[in-house]
Amino acid sequence: MGCYDCCIRCIGAVPYPSLVATLLCYAGTALFCGCGHEALAQTEVLVETYFARDPQDYEVMAAFIKYFQFVIYGLASFFFLYGLLLLAEGFYTTSAVKQTFGEFRSTQCGRCLSLTIIIVTYILAFIWLAVFAFTIIPVFFLFNMEHTCHNINILAETTPSINQHSWICMDPRQYGLLSWDAVPGKSCGMTLASICKTSEFHTTYDLYIATFAGAGVTLLALFLYLVPSTYNYAVLRFLGRKGIR
Repeated sequence: MGCYDCCIRCIGAVPYPSLVATLLCYAGTALFCGCGHEALAQTEVLVETYFARDPQDYEVMAAFIKYFQFVIYGLASFFFLYGLLLLAEGFYTTSAVKQTFGEFRSTQCGRCLSLTIIIVTYILAFIWLAVFAFTIIPVFFLFNMEHTCHNINILAETTPSINQHSWICMDPRQYGLLSWDAVPGKSCGMTLASICKTSEFHTTYDLYIATFAGAGVTLLALFLYLVPSTYNYAVLRFLGRKGIR
């Protein structure tokens, strides 16, 4: 066998869908973990600067942020190892289906392992779907805040009286971010509009959007992996029932 034939066989053994899914999984996880970690830190800065003077008013939120930042560290490590496992399983099933190495190398234990990984990935995908939905909450809150600031600026330009827009407020207490006795707790009128112009607000908003995008890319990667892996497992099981070893 020549060098050219060996190269063709090696290229043919590459599980391209699984490889793309692994790269997307790494990219999405890095975006989610990195931007999510910084977004949580910026959120605490934004709250303690503009919405709460006493640390006890947002101690629950601060504890949640600290806890979730540790969860992010664990997620980054988990998805790094799990991505390698999915890629290795993709190489195994693709080689077995294509019979790249001259004989069929699928065993009952191998098929059982592939089925286990597929089931775990399905469960992980549904869990990550919930995470993806959860990441829209801060984006929705900051979008509402930006839209409220936009309305305040329009009223400030069209009406001479400051009382026309002083009643427009944003209250994080309604979202459970602060205790109800937090001071000032909410921000109204031009004070709120000035917050929306700060770099802290724009940085936090952009980071949460990137976190949401990263969660979506990771979810796409999991479903992208499930399609070829499920197909390969079905082929392996069919060939196993036909008695091909």
